[in-house]
Amino acid sequence: MRIGLTSIYVDDQEKALAFYTEKLGFRKKADYPAGEFRWLTVASPEEPDGPELFLEPNRNPAAKALQQSLKESGERAAMFYTDDLQRDYDRLVSLDVTFTTPPTQFPWGSMAILDDTCGNLIQLTQLG
Repeated sequence: MRIGLTSIYVDDQEKALAFYTEKLGFRKKADYPAGEFRWLTVASPEEPDGPELFLEPNRNPAAKALQQSLKESGERAAMFYTDDLQRDYDRLVSLDVTFTTPPTQFPWGSMAILDDTCGNLIQLTQLG
C-alpha cells in the first residue's frame, strides 16, 4: 500500500495551479474536465511518478469553515519537505511569496510557513 494522491482545498483552481507550479515549482500532472471544475493535480519534479496533490475546489461548507479556521489560527493545511529550507525560502521570497513564519530551528530540523494565496498555510520542513 502507498499514498498515491492527497488533496488540498483551494478557492480558485487556476490561481492555485499558477502558484503551485510557478512559485513552488511543482509540475501539472493531470487536468481533466469534471463538471464545472477540473480534476487538477500537481506532482513534485523530484518524484514525477510519486504522490499527486489534487487542487480540489472548495465547494463544501464544512471544508470552507475548516480551511478558514486553520488559516486564522496559523495552522498548516499541508507540509512539504525540502533538502534546503533556506535556499527555498530565499527563492520564494524573491518571487513575492508571503511567509507567516520565517525559517525556524527545532531539535528535529527547521520549518517555515507560507501562504499559498488560495486559502491555505503550507509548512516547508527540513529534517535533520
